Amino acid sequence: MTVVTALAEWANFYVIMGSAAGALIGLQFVVITLIANRPIVADQAQAGGAFGTPTVVHFGAVLLLSGIACAPWRGVASAAALWGLMGLGGIVYEIIVVRRMRMQRAYTPQFEDWLFHVLLPFAAYATLAGSAYAMRSRTPTAMFAVGAAALLLLFIGIHNAWDAVTYHVFVDKRDPE
Repeated sequence: MTVVTALAEWANFYVIMGSAAGALIGLQFVVITLIANRPIVADQAQAGGAFGTPTVVHFGAVLLLSGIACAPWRGVASAAALWGLMGLGGIVYEIIVVRRMRMQRAYTPQFEDWLFHVLLPFAAYATLAGSAYAMRSRTPTAMFAVGAAALLLLFIGIHNAWDAVTYHVFVDKRDPE
């Protein structure tokens, strides 16, 4: 199996992933628009940067990864280099997320928050970075690792978006008057 064939075999997977990520990004903006007229509480903007922004970043990463994987590459080296850089960039971004989570004062993060906003995304981005290196010698395994990282980021985003919506609807409910 050639590496170009390996990418072609995954095309349908990435078309589905990219479509889902794009739709979920749009849905996230609809939800933000619907709750935008609620009264702003002190420190809520910092909490949005810590908990809301990463969700859109993860959906965007899946969308970008899908675009990279579906591009008509002549070889896999360029694609692997790009998703390796995405993985490294995601690891750096997760350090920023940890800092934002610790600095915000609107909400005290629970274990589930650390799991879905830091640990699992870090694992997904580290897998992405590692798979770029493994692509040279273990192409089928590396392709599954990239797919697993993309799928994990998509499910993390779905979880975090649902968590944010339920928080705003049920926990953070305020009287608009």
